[in-house]
Amino acid sequence: MLATLAIRDIVLIDRLDLEFADGMSVLTGETGAGKSILLDALSLALGGRGDAGLVRNGQSQGQVTAAFDVPMSHPVRKLLADNDLEADGDVILRRVQAEDGRSRAFINDAPVSVALLRQVGSQLVEIHGQNDSRAYTDPAEHRRLLDMFAGAEGAAAKVANAYRELRAAERGLREQEERIEAARREADFLRSASEELAALAPQEGEEEQLAGLRHDMMQVEKIATDLGEAFDTLNGSASPISEIAALWRRLERKAEQAPGILGAPVGHLAEALDRLEDARAGLETALRESEFDPKALEQTEERLFALRAASRKFQVQVDELPELQKRYQADLAALDAGEEALTALGEAVTRAREAYDVAASDLSGRRRKGAEALEKAVACELPDLKLERARFIANVDSDPEARTREGIDQVEFWVQTNPGTRPGPMMKVASGAELSRFLLSLKVSLADKGSAPTLVFDEIDTGVGGAVAEAIGSRLARLAQRVQVLTVTHAPQVAARADGHFLISKEDTAMDRVATRVTRIDVGHRREEIARMLAGATITEEARAAADRLLSDAGPRN
Repeated sequence: MLATLAIRDIVLIDRLDLEFADGMSVLTGETGAGKSILLDALSLALGGRGDAGLVRNGQSQGQVTAAFDVPMSHPVRKLLADNDLEADGDVILRRVQAEDGRSRAFINDAPVSVALLRQVGSQLVEIHGQNDSRAYTDPAEHRRLLDMFAGAEGAAAKVANAYRELRAAERGLREQEERIEAARREADFLRSASEELAALAPQEGEEEQLAGLRHDMMQVEKIATDLGEAFDTLNGSASPISEIAALWRRLERKAEQAPGILGAPVGHLAEALDRLEDARAGLETALRESEFDPKALEQTEERLFALRAASRKFQVQVDELPELQKRYQADLAALDAGEEALTALGEAVTRAREAYDVAASDLSGRRRKGAEALEKAVACELPDLKLERARFIANVDSDPEARTREGIDQVEFWVQTNPGTRPGPMMKVASGAELSRFLLSLKVSLADKGSAPTLVFDEIDTGVGGAVAEAIGSRLARLAQRVQVLTVTHAPQVAARADGHFLISKEDTAMDRVATRVTRIDVGHRREEIARMLAGATITEEARAAADRLLSDAGPRN
């Protein structure tokens, strides 16, 4: 419930602190005293539209703070926790409105967006009035209220889950169809490319290996001629080895005759013969190891060039060709298996649709039964509100082919104000005074079915007579047994039913300024205020006596 409301510098209100209790509280006062300002301030704290015109003249900003005492099980606490806000203790909404039009929003002293403030506020307070277009005007809200009244929230959640599964199955089928269609468009290319790559059979790392081999072969080709010529020089008929060997033998024989002279030259010649023989043997080995096959180089180059041509054709690196081949083969396999998968996905869609249809049909049946019960409940309230010839209709229009997350039903609250007239949407058919009474009848019927913990009614008794006003007061009091009710009223019959009574008035302040004041009044002052509401400017004893009767008939009140 709304526990406290603190207002600073809003229009005619300079400083105001109010405390509210359970049950029904009324706000009364002369016309123009500031009752609408009070509701505008509350609306601002709940996330309503800000306006620089709300700031009291001469002030830089205004501020409204509303504190709520709500059960720990209330859904608003989960909403706060989901947004990383303090969820224990009182829920405190605060709005600061600057004179330049900007505003700031706070929940439990943490800055938040106005959208979140509005979302939280809507779960805590509902404001209803003759001209309040937010009250039950959205068919989506009608559907939600009917589901709560019918106890069909579980069935609605089941439908929402079945809808998600149906859409997921349909999405899977659609994506598979798109894949198959794309594969069919590319089938000829895929087969040709896959066959070409299969024939080429590229291997990972093959390009580097072939390039290295080709380089080595080309280098060998360059030195092969020089090796042959060198070997022929040392091993052929013109080789100097034989001549040097003959010279060495002759000198070696002479060395015995003159060892001191020929010893060194003979040794050097022997060493030279050994080195030349080593060179010849080395050249022979090099020739044998570098035997060059031109065909091998040609084959290597053909393979390397074929791989690089495929790389250019398919616009990938050579080392990516093996993976590309696998991908093309997989795409072809998917195309071949796609029809089977498509059939399976189609069957999954059929099963999901059937499951949805069963759940939606069950929900629709519950809604229709709930609609009948709601119509009867509202009908019981209408006669005392002088709407005995009117009808309330919870219209449920079903289309099994119009599958949505919320089911197959369009729910809208209709009314027929007089026999023989055409029923239609409540907001279009009912007059302002009629609409407020229809809304009150609905709230009474739905009070224990998910209503916000605080309901505010703004002059819903305007333009009605004593008996109707008495009926409205009686129903507001019944509502207050389940939720907190705040109502702005001009009807003494309504005011007499209240548990708490606040008097709104204007007061002259310094410097020829006026401020709105709100005072909680006791039983004696309530008698005088209700007498004023009955008699007008001049309060008579008859009016006081009538006020006593109203208070007595209403029973004990604060």
